[in-house]
Amino acid sequence: MDPESVSKAFVEHYYTTFDANRAGLAGLYQDTSMLSFEGEKIQGGSAIVTKLTSLPFQQCKHNISTVDSQPSGPAGGMLVFVSGNLQLAGEQHVLKFSQMFHLMPTPQGSFYVQNDIFRLNYA
Repeated sequence: MDPESVSKAFVEHYYTTFDANRAGLAGLYQDTSMLSFEGEKIQGGSAIVTKLTSLPFQQCKHNISTVDSQPSGPAGGMLVFVSGNLQLAGEQHVLKFSQMFHLMPTPQGSFYVQNDIFRLNYA
């Protein structure tokens, strides 16, 4: 398993799904997963998806600038750090963001998001 290719495939899948159908992210989180969204902590897959689907915009587009990844721990986890721009529908200005994912392997050979930290980067 090459961490670079896994992280790039994950990032593409995550943001394509987020931009098209946020409810479709439900399969990436489990009951033990935790999201910190602008400082608000949410635990559990269903609570995380509820938070993401209730954000006050309907459409957005992520443009990824960087993806950095590292193997994490003996269980085969992976840290993925993303930076980029977020364009909301009808808005002229982009919002800069950073997001960190801690991915953990599943017995089926895929990954789920154990930890997810999202922050807008204000100038």
